[in-house]
Amino acid sequence: MEGGPGGDAIGAIPFLIDSGVNRDRDLIVMTQRGGPYSQPYLACPELDRFNSDAVGLPYDAPSTGRLLVRAAKACRDRLTADGVRLSAYNTTENAADFAALRRALGIRKWNVYGYSYGTDLALTYLRRHPEGIRSVAIDSVVPPQIVSLPWAWDSAREGVETVFAACEAQPACKSRYPDLRRKLTEQVRRLEANPLTLTVRPPGGGDPVKVVLDGGTLINLLVTDGGALPAVDVPAAIDELARGNPERFAQAQAAGAGTPVVPQAHGLTHSVVCSEWAPGFTKSDLLKAGRRAFPGWPDTVLAHAPQLPFEYDLCRVWNVPDRTAIQRVTTFSKVPTLIVSGTFDAKTGASWGPYAGRTLPRSTAVLIPGIGHFVVPQSPCAQSVLASFLARPTAPPDTGCVAGLAPKPFTITPESETS
Repeated sequence: MEGGPGGDAIGAIPFLIDSGVNRDRDLIVMTQRGGPYSQPYLACPELDRFNSDAVGLPYDAPSTGRLLVRAAKACRDRLTADGVRLSAYNTTENAADFAALRRALGIRKWNVYGYSYGTDLALTYLRRHPEGIRSVAIDSVVPPQIVSLPWAWDSAREGVETVFAACEAQPACKSRYPDLRRKLTEQVRRLEANPLTLTVRPPGGGDPVKVVLDGGTLINLLVTDGGALPAVDVPAAIDELARGNPERFAQAQAAGAGTPVVPQAHGLTHSVVCSEWAPGFTKSDLLKAGRRAFPGWPDTVLAHAPQLPFEYDLCRVWNVPDRTAIQRVTTFSKVPTLIVSGTFDAKTGASWGPYAGRTLPRSTAVLIPGIGHFVVPQSPCAQSVLASFLARPTAPPDTGCVAGLAPKPFTITPESETS
Protein backbone atom coordinates (compact mmCIF):
# COMPACT_ATOMS: atom_id res chain seq x y z
CA MET A 1 0.00 0.00 0.00
CA GLU A 2 1.64 3.14 -1.34
CA GLY A 3 2.20 6.41 0.49
CA GLY A 4 1.18 9.92 -0.44
CA PRO A 5 -1.79 9.96 -0.46
CA GLY A 6 -1.55 9.80 -4.22
CA GLY A 7 1.91 8.27 -4.60
CA ASP A 8 3.11 5.98 -7.37
CA ALA A 9 2.67 2.36 -6.24
CA ILE A 10 3.99 0.97 -9.53
CA GLY A 11 7.10 3.17 -9.29
CA ALA A 12 7.85 1.69 -5.85
CA ILE A 13 8.13 -1.86 -7.20
CA PRO A 14 11.92 -1.70 -7.83
CA PHE A 15 12.49 -0.58 -4.21
CA LEU A 16 10.38 -3.46 -2.93
CA ILE A 17 12.09 -6.04 -5.13
CA ASP A 18 15.53 -4.73 -4.12
CA SER A 19 14.36 -5.16 -0.51
CA GLY A 20 13.71 -8.83 -1.16
CA VAL A 21 10.04 -8.87 -0.21
CA ASN A 22 9.24 -11.22 -3.12
CA ARG A 23 12.15 -13.58 -2.52
CA ASP A 24 9.91 -16.24 -0.95
CA ARG A 25 6.44 -15.10 -1.97
CA ASP A 26 4.45 -13.29 -4.64
CA LEU A 27 4.33 -9.50 -4.53
CA ILE A 28 1.00 -7.89 -5.41
CA VAL A 29 0.94 -4.14 -5.97
CA MET A 30 -2.18 -2.12 -6.79
CA THR A 31 -2.49 1.56 -7.56
CA GLN A 32 -5.02 3.19 -5.25
CA ARG A 33 -8.15 4.61 -6.81
CA GLY A 34 -7.29 7.87 -8.51
CA GLY A 35 -3.57 7.08 -8.31
CA PRO A 36 -1.04 7.01 -11.16
CA TYR A 37 -2.02 4.61 -13.98
CA SER A 38 -5.56 4.16 -12.66
CA GLN A 39 -8.63 5.28 -14.58
CA PRO A 40 -9.40 8.03 -13.94
CA TYR A 41 -5.97 9.23 -12.86
CA LEU A 42 -6.44 12.30 -10.67
CA ALA A 43 -3.31 14.11 -11.82
CA CYS A 44 -3.09 17.89 -11.47
CA PRO A 45 -0.64 19.34 -14.00
CA GLU A 46 -1.75 22.73 -12.66
CA LEU A 47 -0.21 21.86 -9.27
CA ASP A 48 2.86 20.28 -10.87
CA ARG A 49 3.54 23.59 -12.65
CA PHE A 50 3.02 25.51 -9.42
CA ASN A 51 5.39 23.21 -7.51
CA SER A 52 8.10 23.68 -10.13
CA ASP A 53 7.70 27.47 -10.03
CA ALA A 54 7.46 27.55 -6.22
CA VAL A 55 11.20 26.95 -5.74
CA GLY A 56 11.63 30.59 -6.78
CA LEU A 57 8.86 31.91 -4.51
CA PRO A 58 8.80 32.70 -0.77
CA TYR A 59 7.49 29.51 0.83
CA ASP A 60 4.86 31.02 3.10
CA ALA A 61 4.11 34.41 1.51
CA PRO A 62 0.35 35.09 1.06
CA SER A 63 1.00 35.71 -2.64
CA THR A 64 2.42 32.17 -2.94
CA GLY A 65 -0.63 30.80 -1.16
CA ARG A 66 -2.95 32.53 -3.61
CA LEU A 67 -1.11 30.95 -6.55
CA LEU A 68 -1.32 27.52 -4.92
CA VAL A 69 -5.05 27.83 -4.24
CA ARG A 70 -5.67 29.09 -7.78
CA ALA A 71 -3.84 26.05 -9.22
CA ALA A 72 -5.79 23.69 -6.95
CA LYS A 73 -9.11 25.25 -7.93
CA ALA A 74 -8.26 24.94 -11.62
CA CYS A 75 -7.52 21.24 -11.12
CA ARG A 76 -10.66 20.65 -9.09
CA ASP A 77 -12.85 22.44 -11.62
CA ARG A 78 -11.36 20.39 -14.47
CA LEU A 79 -11.72 17.05 -12.66
CA THR A 80 -15.31 17.68 -11.61
CA ALA A 81 -16.21 18.92 -15.12
CA ASP A 82 -14.93 15.53 -16.34
CA GLY A 83 -17.40 13.81 -14.02
CA VAL A 84 -15.02 12.90 -11.18
CA ARG A 85 -16.78 12.74 -7.81
CA LEU A 86 -13.94 13.71 -5.47
CA SER A 87 -15.77 12.59 -2.32
CA ALA A 88 -15.44 8.97 -3.55
CA TYR A 89 -11.64 9.14 -3.29
CA ASN A 90 -10.92 8.40 0.36
CA THR A 91 -9.32 5.84 2.65
CA THR A 92 -12.54 3.91 3.30
CA GLU A 93 -13.03 3.27 -0.43
CA ASN A 94 -9.31 2.54 -0.93
CA ALA A 95 -9.51 -0.13 1.79
CA ALA A 96 -12.63 -1.65 0.24
CA ASP A 97 -10.81 -1.86 -3.11
CA PHE A 98 -8.02 -3.95 -1.57
CA ALA A 99 -10.57 -6.23 0.11
CA ALA A 100 -12.27 -6.68 -3.27
CA LEU A 101 -8.91 -7.40 -4.94
CA ARG A 102 -8.16 -10.28 -2.56
CA ARG A 103 -11.55 -11.85 -3.30
CA ALA A 104 -11.18 -11.30 -7.05
CA LEU A 105 -7.78 -13.02 -7.05
CA GLY A 106 -9.14 -15.95 -5.04
CA ILE A 107 -6.49 -15.57 -2.32
CA ARG A 108 -7.54 -17.06 1.01
CA LYS A 109 -5.02 -15.14 3.13
CA TRP A 110 -2.35 -12.58 2.38
CA ASN A 111 0.16 -10.35 4.15
CA VAL A 112 -0.36 -6.59 3.98
CA TYR A 113 2.53 -4.11 3.77
CA GLY A 114 2.06 -0.35 3.72
CA TYR A 115 4.28 2.66 4.24
CA SER A 116 3.53 6.30 5.13
CA TYR A 117 -0.08 7.03 4.09
CA GLY A 118 -0.19 3.34 3.21
CA THR A 119 -0.03 2.61 6.96
CA ASP A 120 -3.11 4.79 7.54
CA LEU A 121 -4.73 2.76 4.75
CA ALA A 122 -3.45 -0.60 6.08
CA LEU A 123 -4.76 0.09 9.59
CA THR A 124 -8.10 1.19 8.15
CA TYR A 125 -8.20 -1.96 6.02
CA LEU A 126 -7.36 -4.09 9.08
CA ARG A 127 -10.18 -2.43 11.04
CA ARG A 128 -12.86 -2.63 8.36
CA HIS A 129 -11.91 -5.83 6.46
CA PRO A 130 -9.97 -8.12 8.84
CA GLU A 131 -10.94 -11.31 7.04
CA GLY A 132 -8.21 -12.83 4.90
CA ILE A 133 -5.34 -10.93 6.55
CA ARG A 134 -2.50 -13.21 7.68
CA SER A 135 -0.25 -10.38 8.93
CA VAL A 136 0.30 -6.64 8.63
CA ALA A 137 3.60 -4.76 8.33
CA ILE A 138 3.53 -0.98 8.59
CA ASP A 139 6.53 1.23 7.84
CA SER A 140 6.72 4.95 8.79
CA VAL A 141 3.44 5.04 10.64
CA VAL A 142 0.49 7.41 10.21
CA PRO A 143 -2.09 6.36 12.85
CA PRO A 144 -5.55 7.14 11.44
CA GLN A 145 -6.90 8.14 14.86
CA ILE A 146 -4.33 10.92 15.33
CA VAL A 147 -3.21 12.20 11.92
CA SER A 148 -4.03 15.87 11.31
CA LEU A 149 -2.31 19.01 10.08
CA PRO A 150 -1.13 19.99 13.60
CA TRP A 151 0.23 16.44 14.02
CA ALA A 152 2.75 17.17 11.27
CA TRP A 153 4.56 19.61 13.59
CA ASP A 154 5.02 16.91 16.25
CA SER A 155 6.68 14.63 13.70
CA ALA A 156 8.86 17.44 12.34
CA ARG A 157 10.14 18.29 15.82
CA GLU A 158 10.84 14.65 16.67
CA GLY A 159 12.74 13.98 13.45
CA VAL A 160 14.85 17.16 13.59
CA GLU A 161 15.61 16.75 17.29
CA THR A 162 16.71 13.14 16.75
CA VAL A 163 19.15 14.21 14.02
CA PHE A 164 20.59 16.86 16.37
CA ALA A 165 20.85 14.35 19.24
CA ALA A 166 22.67 11.89 16.95
CA CYS A 167 25.16 14.61 16.03
CA GLU A 168 25.78 15.31 19.71
CA ALA A 169 26.41 11.59 20.24
CA GLN A 170 29.22 11.59 17.64
CA PRO A 171 32.25 13.39 19.11
CA ALA A 172 33.45 14.77 15.77
CA CYS A 173 30.01 16.15 14.95
CA LYS A 174 29.43 17.54 18.42
CA SER A 175 32.79 19.29 18.38
CA ARG A 176 32.44 20.65 14.85
CA TYR A 177 28.77 21.69 15.00
CA PRO A 178 27.83 22.82 18.52
CA ASP A 179 24.50 24.49 19.24
CA LEU A 180 22.61 23.26 16.19
CA ARG A 181 19.20 24.00 17.71
CA ARG A 182 20.12 27.62 18.36
CA LYS A 183 21.72 28.00 14.93
CA LEU A 184 18.67 26.59 13.17
CA THR A 185 16.34 28.93 15.07
CA GLU A 186 18.57 31.89 14.26
CA GLN A 187 18.66 31.01 10.55
CA VAL A 188 14.91 30.43 10.33
CA ARG A 189 14.30 33.83 11.95
CA ARG A 190 16.92 35.58 9.81
CA LEU A 191 15.72 34.16 6.50
CA GLU A 192 12.07 34.72 7.35
CA ALA A 193 12.83 38.40 7.96
CA ASN A 194 15.13 38.71 4.93
CA PRO A 195 14.72 35.89 2.39
CA LEU A 196 17.65 35.06 0.14
CA THR A 197 17.21 34.94 -3.63
CA LEU A 198 19.89 32.96 -5.42
CA THR A 199 20.58 31.44 -8.81
CA VAL A 200 21.94 27.91 -8.55
CA ARG A 201 22.36 24.88 -10.74
CA PRO A 202 20.09 21.96 -9.74
CA PRO A 203 21.97 19.01 -8.21
CA GLY A 204 21.00 16.82 -11.16
CA GLY A 205 22.46 19.31 -13.67
CA GLY A 206 20.73 21.59 -16.13
CA ASP A 207 20.43 25.35 -16.41
CA PRO A 208 20.71 27.46 -13.25
CA VAL A 209 17.38 28.35 -11.66
CA LYS A 210 16.20 31.03 -9.27
CA VAL A 211 15.49 29.83 -5.75
CA VAL A 212 14.21 31.64 -2.68
CA LEU A 213 15.25 30.59 0.82
CA ASP A 214 13.08 31.79 3.66
CA GLY A 215 12.35 30.30 7.07
CA GLY A 216 9.53 28.12 5.79
CA THR A 217 11.77 26.72 3.05
CA LEU A 218 14.32 25.57 5.63
CA ILE A 219 11.93 23.47 7.68
CA ASN A 220 10.27 22.09 4.56
CA LEU A 221 13.65 20.92 3.23
CA LEU A 222 14.49 19.31 6.57
CA VAL A 223 11.16 17.46 6.65
CA THR A 224 11.32 16.37 3.01
CA ASP A 225 13.89 13.78 4.07
CA GLY A 226 16.83 12.44 2.11
CA GLY A 227 16.85 13.35 -1.55
CA ALA A 228 18.87 16.47 -2.23
CA LEU A 229 19.65 17.07 1.48
CA PRO A 230 20.47 13.76 3.22
CA ALA A 231 20.30 13.72 7.00
CA VAL A 232 24.08 13.18 7.23
CA ASP A 233 24.56 16.60 5.59
CA VAL A 234 22.07 18.53 7.76
CA PRO A 235 24.51 19.71 10.49
CA ALA A 236 27.01 20.86 7.83
CA ALA A 237 24.25 22.63 5.87
CA ILE A 238 23.04 24.54 8.94
CA ASP A 239 26.60 25.47 9.96
CA GLU A 240 27.48 26.64 6.44
CA LEU A 241 24.30 28.70 6.25
CA ALA A 242 25.13 30.38 9.56
CA ARG A 243 28.57 31.23 8.14
CA GLY A 244 27.11 32.80 5.02
CA ASN A 245 27.18 29.84 2.64
CA PRO A 246 23.61 28.73 1.70
CA GLU A 247 24.72 26.43 -1.14
CA ARG A 248 23.50 23.09 0.27
CA PHE A 249 20.03 24.40 1.09
CA ALA A 250 19.84 26.31 -2.19
CA GLN A 251 20.75 23.22 -4.22
CA ALA A 252 18.24 21.11 -2.33
CA GLN A 253 15.57 23.69 -3.12
CA ALA A 254 16.59 23.81 -6.78
CA ALA A 255 16.07 20.04 -7.07
CA GLY A 256 12.33 20.66 -7.41
CA ALA A 257 12.61 23.04 -10.36
CA GLY A 258 11.76 21.98 -13.89
CA THR A 259 12.28 18.29 -13.19
CA PRO A 260 10.22 15.69 -15.06
CA VAL A 261 6.87 15.38 -13.35
CA VAL A 262 6.85 12.54 -10.81
CA PRO A 263 3.60 10.56 -11.04
CA GLN A 264 1.46 11.96 -8.25
CA ALA A 265 -2.33 11.96 -7.93
CA HIS A 266 -2.82 15.37 -6.35
CA GLY A 267 -6.56 14.82 -6.67
CA LEU A 268 -6.33 11.85 -4.30
CA THR A 269 -3.89 13.70 -2.04
CA HIS A 270 -6.17 16.62 -1.33
CA SER A 271 -9.38 14.60 -1.30
CA VAL A 272 -7.93 12.53 1.58
CA VAL A 273 -6.22 15.41 3.39
CA CYS A 274 -9.19 17.77 3.15
CA SER A 275 -11.76 15.19 4.26
CA GLU A 276 -9.76 13.19 6.82
CA TRP A 277 -6.77 15.17 8.12
CA ALA A 278 -7.75 18.84 8.04
CA PRO A 279 -11.24 18.87 9.64
CA GLY A 280 -11.68 19.27 13.37
CA PHE A 281 -8.71 21.61 13.80
CA THR A 282 -8.32 25.29 13.01
CA LYS A 283 -5.51 27.50 11.75
CA SER A 284 -5.09 28.55 15.38
CA ASP A 285 -4.63 24.92 16.46
CA LEU A 286 -2.00 24.46 13.76
CA LEU A 287 -0.11 27.56 14.90
CA LYS A 288 -0.20 26.44 18.56
CA ALA A 289 1.22 23.04 17.56
CA GLY A 290 4.01 24.79 15.65
CA ARG A 291 4.83 27.00 18.63
CA ARG A 292 5.03 23.95 20.90
CA ALA A 293 7.31 22.17 18.46
CA PHE A 294 9.68 25.06 17.73
CA PRO A 295 9.45 27.83 20.33
CA GLY A 296 10.86 31.13 19.15
CA TRP A 297 10.25 30.55 15.47
CA PRO A 298 8.25 33.14 13.51
CA ASP A 299 4.51 32.62 13.41
CA THR A 300 4.56 33.05 9.64
CA VAL A 301 6.52 29.77 9.45
CA LEU A 302 4.59 27.93 12.15
CA ALA A 303 1.18 28.75 10.63
CA HIS A 304 1.72 26.12 7.92
CA ALA A 305 1.92 22.36 8.25
CA PRO A 306 5.26 21.15 6.85
CA GLN A 307 4.80 20.00 3.24
CA LEU A 308 1.16 21.13 3.22
CA PRO A 309 1.34 24.96 3.23
CA PHE A 310 -1.92 26.89 2.93
CA GLU A 311 -3.83 23.60 3.13
CA TYR A 312 -6.82 25.06 4.97
CA ASP A 313 -7.19 27.67 2.21
CA LEU A 314 -6.81 24.97 -0.43
CA CYS A 315 -9.38 22.75 1.29
CA ARG A 316 -11.98 25.52 1.12
CA VAL A 317 -11.88 25.39 -2.68
CA TRP A 318 -11.39 21.60 -2.81
CA ASN A 319 -14.73 21.30 -1.01
CA VAL A 320 -15.06 17.65 0.05
CA PRO A 321 -17.16 16.53 3.05
CA ASP A 322 -15.72 15.93 6.52
CA ARG A 323 -15.11 12.19 6.98
CA THR A 324 -13.33 12.24 10.32
CA ALA A 325 -16.19 10.54 12.21
CA ILE A 326 -15.69 7.51 9.94
CA GLN A 327 -11.93 7.66 9.52
CA ARG A 328 -10.35 9.14 12.66
CA VAL A 329 -10.82 5.86 14.49
CA THR A 330 -8.37 3.62 16.38
CA THR A 331 -7.70 0.12 15.04
CA PHE A 332 -7.92 -2.68 17.60
CA SER A 333 -6.72 -6.02 16.25
CA LYS A 334 -5.03 -9.26 17.28
CA VAL A 335 -3.67 -9.89 13.78
CA PRO A 336 0.16 -10.22 14.00
CA THR A 337 1.66 -6.84 13.11
CA LEU A 338 5.20 -5.59 12.53
CA ILE A 339 5.76 -1.87 13.04
CA VAL A 340 8.93 -0.34 11.58
CA SER A 341 10.04 3.28 12.08
CA GLY A 342 13.19 5.27 11.30
CA THR A 343 14.49 7.51 14.05
CA PHE A 344 15.34 10.34 11.60
CA ASP A 345 11.83 10.42 10.11
CA ALA A 346 10.53 14.01 10.27
CA LYS A 347 7.39 13.24 8.24
CA THR A 348 6.00 10.49 10.48
CA GLY A 349 7.92 10.64 13.75
CA ALA A 350 9.29 7.34 15.04
CA SER A 351 7.29 7.45 18.30
CA TRP A 352 4.03 7.05 16.37
CA GLY A 353 4.92 3.44 15.59
CA PRO A 354 4.78 2.26 19.21
CA TYR A 355 1.76 4.57 19.70
CA ALA A 356 -0.17 2.67 17.01
CA GLY A 357 0.99 -0.60 18.56
CA ARG A 358 -0.74 0.10 21.88
CA THR A 359 -4.02 -1.27 20.50
CA LEU A 360 -2.37 -4.09 18.51
CA PRO A 361 -1.53 -6.65 21.24
CA ARG A 362 0.29 -8.99 18.84
CA SER A 363 2.53 -6.27 17.43
CA THR A 364 6.28 -5.76 17.55
CA ALA A 365 7.61 -2.20 17.12
CA VAL A 366 11.14 -1.82 15.74
CA LEU A 367 13.06 1.49 15.61
CA ILE A 368 15.88 1.67 13.07
CA PRO A 369 18.50 4.29 14.07
CA GLY A 370 19.60 6.90 11.56
CA ILE A 371 17.01 6.09 8.88
CA GLY A 372 14.33 8.49 7.68
CA HIS A 373 11.05 7.91 5.88
CA PHE A 374 10.24 4.57 4.10
CA VAL A 375 12.57 2.39 6.15
CA VAL A 376 12.62 -1.06 4.55
CA PRO A 377 14.27 -0.10 1.22
CA GLN A 378 16.98 1.83 3.11
CA SER A 379 17.85 -0.71 5.80
CA PRO A 380 19.13 -4.27 5.26
CA CYS A 381 18.39 -4.89 8.94
CA ALA A 382 14.76 -3.85 8.52
CA GLN A 383 14.57 -6.11 5.47
CA SER A 384 15.77 -9.11 7.47
CA VAL A 385 13.35 -8.33 10.32
CA LEU A 386 10.49 -8.15 7.81
CA ALA A 387 11.53 -11.44 6.19
CA SER A 388 11.65 -13.10 9.60
CA PHE A 389 8.20 -11.76 10.46
CA LEU A 390 6.60 -12.84 7.18
CA ALA A 391 8.06 -16.34 7.49
CA ARG A 392 6.29 -16.87 10.81
CA PRO A 393 4.08 -13.95 11.93
CA THR A 394 2.88 -15.72 15.08
CA ALA A 395 6.43 -15.92 16.47
CA PRO A 396 8.52 -12.96 17.65
CA PRO A 397 10.49 -11.65 14.65
CA ASP A 398 14.27 -11.86 14.70
CA THR A 399 15.33 -8.33 15.63
CA GLY A 400 18.91 -9.23 16.60
CA CYS A 401 20.45 -6.98 13.94
CA VAL A 402 18.93 -3.83 15.43
CA ALA A 403 21.15 -3.76 18.53
CA GLY A 404 24.30 -3.20 16.49
CA LEU A 405 22.92 -0.29 14.45
CA ALA A 406 23.95 3.35 14.76
CA PRO A 407 23.45 6.40 12.54
CA LYS A 408 26.06 6.90 9.83
CA PRO A 409 28.82 9.46 10.54
CA PHE A 410 27.71 13.00 9.74
CA THR A 411 29.49 15.03 7.08
CA ILE A 412 32.35 16.98 8.69
CA THR A 413 33.63 19.96 6.69
CA PRO A 414 37.00 21.59 7.43
CA GLU A 415 36.43 24.83 9.30
CA SER A 416 38.45 26.76 6.76
CA GLU A 417 35.93 25.86 4.03
CA THR A 418 33.04 27.60 5.73
CA SER A 419 34.70 30.41 7.64
